Amino acid sequence: MPVSLQLSAVRLRVADLARAHAFYTQRLGFVSVGAPPNESRLAVGADAPPVLTLTPAPGALTAPRDAAGLFHAALVLPDRPTLGAWLRFAESRGVEFDGFSDHGVSEAIYLTDPEGNGLEFYADKPRAAWPFAANGDLAMVTRPLAVREVLAQAKLPNSAAPLSGSRWGHLHLRVTELERSEEFYRAQLDLARTQGSYPGARFLAADGYHHHVAINTWGAPRRMQPVGALGLAGATFGRAGISTARDLVDPDGIRLRLEPLRG
Repeated sequence: MPVSLQLSAVRLRVADLARAHAFYTQRLGFVSVGAPPNESRLAVGADAPPVLTLTPAPGALTAPRDAAGLFHAALVLPDRPTLGAWLRFAESRGVEFDGFSDHGVSEAIYLTDPEGNGLEFYADKPRAAWPFAANGDLAMVTRPLAVREVLAQAKLPNSAAPLSGSRWGHLHLRVTELERSEEFYRAQLDLARTQGSYPGARFLAADGYHHHVAINTWGAPRRMQPVGALGLAGATFGRAGISTARDLVDPDGIRLRLEPLRG
């Protein structure tokens, strides 16, 4: 199926750039590429474009617990053996994991970076195995991940580039109003709702994917994302059918950039 949308880059505002850079490169396997002195630009391999930028903001405030913002940014790995190899790599470097889930459409590993940003590393299941409800919506679930099976199928870890072939899969956000945010993302990114039955959450996608954007109101956020706060500073989506880039701000103050989709 032709691809019309791709989450291509994420920017995080961090309090301690050296600590964050070391975590992402030494423990998670990102590769530093062409980093200017005032930020860290990271890729999944030495010859790959940057997908993650860490911008230092040592005096910035931490967003309140009831503010909208990043729930997690999710990196999709090429397949289950690559996910297993990455898990062995990260475990050997002392990464602490928050959870392991089988969502029916994917197998996911969750963790948090030293700045408190949520991350997901996952591999998709074959589309033919995705669960659907009677109304045609996806029926994603949260079950325990068969971690031993994932590890048993692991490739030999590539310690130089354990994330080779990976890319951002989706962005999951905390928002203050589901309906308002869904309307925005459907209109601006040309997404369709793929699942609306999960309590307090909506999943939206293009191209028949399970989700490029997820939104939730878990924890009852009441405030917009504070300007200049630590955490998600922006996300870039490549979109087919546009010729010039444009900047957007969602209803909760979350900044996005749309750029022409590159092949």
